[in-house]
Amino acid sequence: MTTPPATTRARFNKGVAAILVGCAVNHFGDRLLGVRIELFHGIQTFSFLWMLDMFVLPFIVGILVAVMFGLGGKWLCYFPPLIVRAISYFEISHLTGVPDGSSLLPLGWWGFFVILVIEASAFGGVIGEIMVKGTYGRRPRQMVYKDSFTEADEE
Repeated sequence: MTTPPATTRARFNKGVAAILVGCAVNHFGDRLLGVRIELFHGIQTFSFLWMLDMFVLPFIVGILVAVMFGLGGKWLCYFPPLIVRAISYFEISHLTGVPDGSSLLPLGWWGFFVILVIEASAFGGVIGEIMVKGTYGRRPRQMVYKDSFTEADEE
């Protein structure tokens, strides 16, 4: 069995590091906001902090993952919210239990919320990749933008 080239290993390590940092930011952001998306407390569940935790925090995580990884990071930004949400659901359902006055979301509703969180992260990933590349699309920057004027442009 041959070993992969050093650039492939470095890119893989960079991807793993980006995902782990994204998971850490997402997890500690959840704890900082004090929101557990997996729990339902009635209509008061859907507060301003809940919306920040559902949309803004994953967006920031998506930007972070894409900027850390570089081009292609918009595909990696799907994983941190999914990993954090799955671990949090498992933790509540099997380890800590449901607090009084709350109920655990049914798996279907939880899945819907996870899809929303992942999509918010995907938007952040696209923005992060635009920040890295300077433009969006397949063409290199030098083919899209002129960095200097030519004599024909001055006339």
